[in-house]
Amino acid sequence: MSNAEKARWFSEHVHPHEPALRAYLSKRFPALPDHDDLVQETYARILGVQDPGRLTHPKAFLFTTARNAAIDLFRRLQAQPHAPLAADQDLIELPLLEAPPTAAETLERRQRREALTEALGALPERCREVMLLRYLDGRSGKEIAARLGISLGTVKGHLLKGVRDCARYFEARGLADAAPDREPTP
Repeated sequence: MSNAEKARWFSEHVHPHEPALRAYLSKRFPALPDHDDLVQETYARILGVQDPGRLTHPKAFLFTTARNAAIDLFRRLQAQPHAPLAADQDLIELPLLEAPPTAAETLERRQRREALTEALGALPERCREVMLLRYLDGRSGKEIAARLGISLGTVKGHLLKGVRDCARYFEARGLADAAPDREPTP
């Protein structure tokens, strides 16, 4: 297909869909900084096709190409550049792996995990559920409230009670220091 034929095909089958394409990109990818560049990249990719006249659904191809270009752009924006190593840097000094934990460290972690499990088990059921959603699942107060059908204030109250009761549990067993503004509990 000659360049003149490609240009005619493009103006008949692709260019009329530009307003819909821009609306699609704005709705589907609102976080992208510049949709004009994305439209141009899409057009460049389409014009790079050897024989676009063989495409049976040019509009679908246009939107798929734009989506793929947007995804590629997201990937490029999220890529973290690697800092180059200095030529004179002694590579032997770079730690390649962390040392494995000692038996004592492993035992201590297991005991702390068991103590935490016991402390959470001593909480009322709803309070424990809120604590697990917050600290294990990483959910926000609003998400917890919506999920459990309770108010945000109730979530905050459960979190306050849960943290306070767990701290007391640890203090009573000598697993944590007493708070500086309180007397240690007997």
